[in-house]
Amino acid sequence: MASKKDNLPLTVDSDTEQTSSITYASEVVAIIAGVAAGEVEGIAGMCNISGGILGKNRNITKGVKVEVGTEEASVDLYVIIEYGTPIQKAAQDAQENVRKSIESMTGLHVVRVDVHVQGVSFEKENSALSAGAEKAVLEAGAPAAPEKEPAPVEEKADEAAEQIADEPAPAPEAEHAQDGPEA
Repeated sequence: MASKKDNLPLTVDSDTEQTSSITYASEVVAIIAGVAAGEVEGIAGMCNISGGILGKNRNITKGVKVEVGTEEASVDLYVIIEYGTPIQKAAQDAQENVRKSIESMTGLHVVRVDVHVQGVSFEKENSALSAGAEKAVLEAGAPAAPEKEPAPVEEKADEAAEQIADEPAPAPEAEHAQDGPEA
């Protein structure tokens, strides 16, 4: 009786022709890129290609343009950088995070990630300034200003520039001296 080893063929023909494939919709790659870019410290949000500003939690595919081939992908990111963040570092971190995310999730080779910085957000600067102002008001004993709806980024940038340009208000004693003697 022959053993099982004797019954095996001497050569094995393997199927080298691939009969199935996986394709990715551009929207899928754009979502991966948008989420990965939003995770980077210093990226305030995305900006649609025409220049409209979007927050971090808005439609994450806005501000992302992708081209997807059968084995490769390229990405263009349109971002808003937080004021005070080194732009070069934030852009490089975004490129690396987007590249790693797409390659690990899809297996596509990312040939390029171009970052287009569309603006600078003063959101953190303005919130720090307003927090400092509220603290000063509370320490002085006056009621805090009521919360108001946040202004668009452009208005906030203008307000911050005006605050920097304005000189500090005179001390309270100087105001009373200018009013004249009390009657």
